[in-house]
Amino acid sequence: MNKAIILKNRPKGTPQLSDFKTIEKEMPKVQQGEVLLKTLFVSVDPYLRGRMSDAESYVPPFELDKPISSGIVAEVVESKNENFKEGDFVSDRLDWKEFQVSTGEGLQKLDPSIQPLSAYLGIIGMTGMTAYTGLTQIGKPKAGETIVVSGAAGAVGSVVGQIGKILGCRVIGIAGSDEKVEMLKSKFGFDEAINYNTTKDMNKAIAKAAPNGVDIYYDNVGGTISDAVHRNINQFARVVVCGAISLYNATELPMGPRVEGLLIKKSALMQGFIVSDFSDKFAEGTQQLGQWLKEGKLQYEETVVEGFESIPQAFIDLFSGKNKGKMIVKI
Repeated sequence: MNKAIILKNRPKGTPQLSDFKTIEKEMPKVQQGEVLLKTLFVSVDPYLRGRMSDAESYVPPFELDKPISSGIVAEVVESKNENFKEGDFVSDRLDWKEFQVSTGEGLQKLDPSIQPLSAYLGIIGMTGMTAYTGLTQIGKPKAGETIVVSGAAGAVGSVVGQIGKILGCRVIGIAGSDEKVEMLKSKFGFDEAINYNTTKDMNKAIAKAAPNGVDIYYDNVGGTISDAVHRNINQFARVVVCGAISLYNATELPMGPRVEGLLIKKSALMQGFIVSDFSDKFAEGTQQLGQWLKEGKLQYEETVVEGFESIPQAFIDLFSGKNKGKMIVKI
Protein backbone atom coordinates (compact mmCIF):
# COMPACT_ATOMS: atom_id res chain seq x y z
CA MET A 1 0.00 0.00 0.00
CA ASN A 2 1.02 3.60 -0.63
CA LYS A 3 0.48 6.32 1.99
CA ALA A 4 -0.57 9.89 1.21
CA ILE A 5 -1.37 12.91 3.40
CA ILE A 6 -4.47 14.88 2.47
CA LEU A 7 -5.98 18.16 3.67
CA LYS A 8 -9.00 17.08 5.74
CA ASN A 9 -10.12 20.53 6.99
CA ARG A 10 -9.26 24.12 6.20
CA PRO A 11 -7.38 25.32 9.31
CA LYS A 12 -8.86 28.06 11.48
CA GLY A 13 -5.96 29.90 13.06
CA THR A 14 -2.91 27.74 13.70
CA PRO A 15 -3.15 24.38 11.87
CA GLN A 16 -3.90 21.30 13.98
CA LEU A 17 -3.07 17.66 13.35
CA SER A 18 -6.80 17.06 12.94
CA ASP A 19 -6.69 19.19 9.76
CA PHE A 20 -4.63 16.46 8.07
CA LYS A 21 -5.28 12.79 7.40
CA THR A 22 -3.02 9.94 6.31
CA ILE A 23 -4.69 7.59 3.85
CA GLU A 24 -3.59 4.43 2.05
CA LYS A 25 -4.09 3.59 -1.59
CA GLU A 26 -2.82 0.89 -3.91
CA MET A 27 0.66 1.36 -5.39
CA PRO A 28 0.45 3.25 -8.70
CA LYS A 29 1.18 1.47 -11.98
CA VAL A 30 3.81 2.89 -14.34
CA GLN A 31 2.69 3.43 -17.94
CA GLN A 32 4.83 4.07 -20.99
CA GLY A 33 6.60 7.44 -20.72
CA GLU A 34 6.26 7.55 -16.93
CA VAL A 35 8.50 7.03 -13.90
CA LEU A 36 7.75 5.78 -10.39
CA LEU A 37 9.19 8.05 -7.70
CA LYS A 38 10.01 7.17 -4.10
CA THR A 39 9.92 10.20 -1.78
CA LEU A 40 13.17 10.78 0.14
CA PHE A 41 12.93 14.33 1.54
CA VAL A 42 9.95 16.67 1.94
CA SER A 43 10.15 20.44 2.36
CA VAL A 44 7.64 22.06 4.73
CA ASP A 45 7.37 25.83 4.35
CA PRO A 46 5.28 28.59 5.96
CA TYR A 47 3.78 29.70 2.63
CA LEU A 48 1.86 26.40 2.46
CA ARG A 49 -0.44 27.78 5.17
CA GLY A 50 -1.88 30.28 2.69
CA ARG A 51 -2.78 27.51 0.25
CA MET A 52 -4.74 25.73 2.98
CA SER A 53 -7.24 28.60 3.05
CA ASP A 54 -9.88 29.01 0.38
CA ALA A 55 -8.78 32.53 -0.46
CA GLU A 56 -7.50 34.28 -3.55
CA SER A 57 -3.72 34.16 -3.82
CA TYR A 58 -0.92 33.86 -6.35
CA VAL A 59 -1.51 30.07 -6.51
CA PRO A 60 -4.75 28.08 -6.23
CA PRO A 61 -5.66 26.73 -2.77
CA PHE A 62 -5.18 23.08 -1.91
CA GLU A 63 -8.32 21.03 -2.44
CA LEU A 64 -9.96 19.28 0.48
CA ASP A 65 -9.53 15.49 0.61
CA LYS A 66 -6.65 15.65 -1.87
CA PRO A 67 -2.90 15.38 -1.20
CA ILE A 68 -0.91 18.46 -0.24
CA SER A 69 2.18 19.22 -2.34
CA SER A 70 5.52 20.90 -1.72
CA GLY A 71 9.16 20.65 -2.75
CA ILE A 72 10.31 17.03 -2.70
CA VAL A 73 13.50 15.11 -3.47
CA ALA A 74 12.73 11.65 -4.81
CA GLU A 75 14.45 8.60 -6.30
CA VAL A 76 13.41 6.99 -9.59
CA VAL A 77 12.66 3.38 -8.67
CA GLU A 78 11.09 2.35 -12.00
CA SER A 79 11.27 4.04 -15.38
CA LYS A 80 9.49 3.69 -18.69
CA ASN A 81 10.72 7.14 -19.74
CA GLU A 82 13.87 7.36 -21.86
CA ASN A 83 15.00 10.54 -20.09
CA PHE A 84 15.26 8.91 -16.67
CA LYS A 85 16.77 5.70 -15.35
CA GLU A 86 16.34 3.73 -12.16
CA GLY A 87 18.49 5.27 -9.41
CA ASP A 88 18.24 8.86 -10.69
CA PHE A 89 17.56 11.49 -8.04
CA VAL A 90 15.09 14.23 -8.95
CA SER A 91 13.30 17.20 -7.43
CA ASP A 92 10.04 18.99 -8.14
CA ARG A 93 6.86 20.18 -6.45
CA LEU A 94 5.22 16.83 -5.76
CA ASP A 95 2.43 15.35 -3.65
CA TRP A 96 2.85 14.23 -0.05
CA LYS A 97 2.91 10.56 -1.03
CA GLU A 98 5.42 7.80 -0.33
CA PHE A 99 5.34 6.79 -4.01
CA GLN A 100 3.93 8.58 -7.04
CA VAL A 101 4.00 8.44 -10.82
CA SER A 102 5.29 11.29 -12.98
CA THR A 103 5.49 11.89 -16.72
CA GLY A 104 8.90 13.46 -16.08
CA GLU A 105 7.66 16.96 -16.91
CA GLY A 106 9.18 19.46 -14.49
CA LEU A 107 11.50 16.96 -12.83
CA GLN A 108 14.98 18.34 -12.21
CA LYS A 109 17.79 15.77 -12.22
CA LEU A 110 20.07 16.16 -9.21
CA ASP A 111 23.82 15.70 -8.91
CA PRO A 112 24.21 12.95 -6.26
CA SER A 113 27.74 14.15 -5.43
CA ILE A 114 26.16 17.11 -3.61
CA GLN A 115 25.24 15.77 -0.20
CA PRO A 116 22.93 15.79 1.59
CA LEU A 117 20.39 15.73 -1.20
CA SER A 118 18.09 17.77 1.04
CA ALA A 119 20.26 20.80 0.16
CA TYR A 120 18.31 20.91 -3.12
CA LEU A 121 15.25 21.90 -1.08
CA GLY A 122 17.16 24.57 0.81
CA ILE A 123 20.42 26.39 0.19
CA ILE A 124 20.62 25.55 -3.53
CA GLY A 125 16.88 25.22 -4.05
CA MET A 126 13.89 27.51 -3.63
CA THR A 127 15.10 28.72 -0.24
CA GLY A 128 18.45 29.94 -1.50
CA MET A 129 16.90 31.39 -4.64
CA THR A 130 14.32 33.31 -2.59
CA ALA A 131 17.07 34.82 -0.46
CA TYR A 132 19.29 35.65 -3.44
CA THR A 133 16.68 37.19 -5.74
CA GLY A 134 14.80 39.14 -3.08
CA LEU A 135 17.95 40.70 -1.69
CA THR A 136 19.74 41.43 -4.96
CA GLN A 137 16.79 42.43 -7.13
CA ILE A 138 14.76 44.48 -4.62
CA GLY A 139 17.21 45.21 -1.80
CA LYS A 140 20.05 46.08 -4.20
CA PRO A 141 22.67 46.11 -1.41
CA LYS A 142 25.75 48.30 -1.55
CA ALA A 143 28.90 47.73 0.49
CA GLY A 144 28.74 49.56 3.81
CA GLU A 145 24.95 49.54 4.08
CA THR A 146 23.02 48.06 7.02
CA ILE A 147 20.62 45.15 6.51
CA VAL A 148 18.10 43.93 9.10
CA VAL A 149 16.63 40.43 8.61
CA SER A 150 13.60 39.16 10.54
CA GLY A 151 13.09 35.42 10.86
CA ALA A 152 16.86 35.43 10.52
CA ALA A 153 17.43 31.93 11.91
CA GLY A 154 15.05 30.41 9.38
CA ALA A 155 15.86 28.86 6.04
CA VAL A 156 15.63 32.06 3.97
CA GLY A 157 16.74 34.59 6.59
CA SER A 158 20.00 32.84 7.42
CA VAL A 159 21.00 32.85 3.75
CA VAL A 160 20.00 36.50 3.27
CA GLY A 161 22.31 37.54 6.12
CA GLN A 162 25.25 35.61 4.74
CA ILE A 163 24.81 37.06 1.25
CA GLY A 164 24.67 40.51 2.81
CA LYS A 165 28.00 39.89 4.54
CA ILE A 166 29.57 38.56 1.33
CA LEU A 167 28.49 41.81 -0.39
CA GLY A 168 30.12 43.95 2.30
CA CYS A 169 27.12 44.99 4.40
CA ARG A 170 26.54 45.19 8.15
CA VAL A 171 23.90 42.59 9.00
CA ILE A 172 21.55 42.41 11.99
CA GLY A 173 19.30 39.42 12.57
CA ILE A 174 16.11 39.06 14.60
CA ALA A 175 15.26 35.63 16.01
CA GLY A 176 13.28 34.05 18.83
CA SER A 177 15.79 32.49 21.25
CA ASP A 178 19.24 33.08 22.72
CA GLU A 179 20.41 29.86 21.04
CA LYS A 180 19.35 31.17 17.64
CA VAL A 181 20.93 34.56 18.33
CA GLU A 182 24.23 32.86 19.13
CA MET A 183 23.98 30.72 15.99
CA LEU A 184 23.42 33.79 13.81
CA LYS A 185 26.61 35.38 15.08
CA SER A 186 28.89 32.35 15.44
CA LYS A 187 27.84 30.21 12.47
CA PHE A 188 26.38 32.66 9.97
CA GLY A 189 28.55 35.71 10.68
CA PHE A 190 25.84 38.26 11.51
CA ASP A 191 27.25 41.40 13.15
CA GLU A 192 24.43 41.64 15.69
CA ALA A 193 21.35 39.63 16.60
CA ILE A 194 18.27 40.40 18.72
CA ASN A 195 16.05 37.95 20.63
CA TYR A 196 12.57 39.41 20.17
CA ASN A 197 11.13 37.21 22.92
CA THR A 198 13.33 38.76 25.62
CA THR A 199 13.52 42.31 24.25
CA LYS A 200 11.03 44.73 25.81
CA ASP A 201 11.54 47.60 23.36
CA MET A 202 12.33 46.41 19.83
CA ASN A 203 12.48 49.97 18.52
CA LYS A 204 15.33 50.85 20.89
CA ALA A 205 17.08 47.51 20.37
CA ILE A 206 17.15 47.99 16.60
CA ALA A 207 18.33 51.59 16.95
CA LYS A 208 21.18 50.42 19.19
CA ALA A 209 22.18 47.56 16.87
CA ALA A 210 21.92 49.82 13.79
CA PRO A 211 23.24 53.24 14.96
CA ASN A 212 23.48 54.43 11.35
CA GLY A 213 19.91 53.36 10.57
CA VAL A 214 18.54 50.59 8.36
CA ASP A 215 19.10 50.70 4.61
CA ILE A 216 17.53 47.33 3.75
CA TYR A 217 14.93 45.41 5.72
CA TYR A 218 14.36 41.82 4.57
CA ASP A 219 11.00 41.01 6.14
CA ASN A 220 10.01 37.39 6.75
CA VAL A 221 7.57 37.92 9.62
CA GLY A 222 5.51 41.13 9.45
CA GLY A 223 3.62 42.24 12.57
CA THR A 224 5.00 44.25 15.47
CA ILE A 225 8.61 43.31 14.74
CA SER A 226 8.34 44.91 11.33
CA ASP A 227 6.64 47.96 12.84
CA ALA A 228 9.76 48.50 14.97
CA VAL A 229 12.17 48.06 12.06
CA HIS A 230 10.19 50.49 9.88
CA ARG A 231 10.71 53.22 12.48
CA ASN A 232 14.48 52.91 11.96
CA ILE A 233 14.76 53.00 8.18
CA ASN A 234 16.98 55.48 6.38
CA GLN A 235 16.31 57.78 3.45
CA PHE A 236 15.86 55.70 0.28
CA ALA A 237 15.62 52.47 2.29
CA ARG A 238 14.36 49.29 0.60
CA VAL A 239 11.91 47.00 2.42
CA VAL A 240 11.82 43.51 0.90
CA VAL A 241 8.58 41.77 1.90
CA CYS A 242 9.21 38.04 1.55
CA GLY A 243 6.91 36.59 4.22
CA ALA A 244 4.53 37.44 7.04
CA ILE A 245 4.52 34.35 9.23
CA SER A 246 3.23 36.32 12.23
CA LEU A 247 -0.01 36.93 10.31
CA TYR A 248 -0.57 33.60 8.51
CA ASN A 249 -2.78 32.14 11.25
CA ALA A 250 -4.71 35.33 12.04
CA THR A 251 -8.49 34.83 12.01
CA GLU A 252 -9.16 38.57 11.69
CA LEU A 253 -7.36 41.30 9.79
CA PRO A 254 -4.93 42.78 12.35
CA MET A 255 -4.55 46.54 12.72
CA GLY A 256 -1.18 48.21 12.99
CA PRO A 257 0.74 51.40 12.28
CA ARG A 258 0.12 52.95 8.88
CA VAL A 259 3.39 52.95 6.93
CA GLU A 260 2.44 55.26 4.05
CA GLY A 261 3.56 58.46 5.74
CA LEU A 262 6.87 56.91 6.76
CA LEU A 263 7.55 55.62 3.25
CA ILE A 264 6.85 59.09 1.84
CA LYS A 265 9.01 60.86 4.42
CA LYS A 266 11.92 58.48 3.80
CA SER A 267 11.39 58.14 0.03
CA ALA A 268 11.54 54.41 0.78
CA LEU A 269 10.59 51.44 -1.37
CA MET A 270 8.48 48.57 -0.01
CA GLN A 271 7.96 45.66 -2.39
CA GLY A 272 6.51 42.19 -1.93
CA PHE A 273 7.53 39.31 -4.15
CA ILE A 274 7.38 35.59 -4.80
CA VAL A 275 10.46 33.81 -6.05
CA SER A 276 8.98 33.02 -9.47
CA ASP A 277 8.85 36.77 -10.20
CA PHE A 278 12.58 36.51 -10.86
CA SER A 279 12.71 33.24 -12.78
CA ASP A 280 15.00 34.89 -15.33
CA LYS A 281 17.62 35.15 -12.56
CA PHE A 282 17.52 31.48 -11.49
CA ALA A 283 20.47 30.35 -13.60
CA GLU A 284 22.59 33.23 -12.34
CA GLY A 285 21.50 32.59 -8.76
CA THR A 286 22.17 28.85 -8.90
CA GLN A 287 25.67 29.43 -10.25
CA GLN A 288 26.48 32.12 -7.68
CA LEU A 289 25.08 30.23 -4.70
CA GLY A 290 26.89 27.06 -5.78
CA GLN A 291 30.17 28.96 -6.11
CA TRP A 292 29.83 30.58 -2.67
CA LEU A 293 28.95 27.20 -1.16
CA LYS A 294 32.06 25.55 -2.69
CA GLU A 295 34.21 28.44 -1.48
CA GLY A 296 32.94 27.98 2.07
CA LYS A 297 31.32 31.42 2.13
CA LEU A 298 27.84 30.00 2.75
CA GLN A 299 26.81 27.79 5.66
CA TYR A 300 23.40 26.29 6.24
CA GLU A 301 21.40 24.67 8.99
CA GLU A 302 18.72 22.00 8.72
CA THR A 303 16.19 20.70 11.21
CA VAL A 304 15.51 17.13 10.08
CA VAL A 305 12.43 15.24 11.27
CA GLU A 306 12.11 11.57 10.33
CA GLY A 307 9.08 9.63 9.17
CA PHE A 308 6.40 10.16 6.52
CA GLU A 309 3.59 10.60 9.03
CA SER A 310 5.64 13.30 10.82
CA ILE A 311 5.13 15.76 7.94
CA PRO A 312 2.05 17.58 9.38
CA GLN A 313 3.63 18.05 12.83
CA ALA A 314 6.86 19.33 11.26
CA PHE A 315 4.79 21.86 9.29
CA ILE A 316 2.88 22.97 12.41
CA ASP A 317 6.16 23.34 14.34
CA LEU A 318 7.25 26.09 11.92
CA PHE A 319 4.76 28.46 13.53
CA SER A 320 6.27 28.10 16.99
CA GLY A 321 9.84 28.50 15.71
CA LYS A 322 11.00 24.96 16.50
CA ASN A 323 13.18 24.89 13.41
CA LYS A 324 16.69 26.21 12.98
CA GLY A 325 17.29 26.83 9.30
CA LYS A 326 15.39 24.68 6.83
CA MET A 327 12.74 22.28 8.15
CA ILE A 328 13.05 18.96 6.31
CA VAL A 329 11.24 15.66 6.72
CA LYS A 330 13.33 12.61 5.88
CA ILE A 331 11.30 9.63 4.75
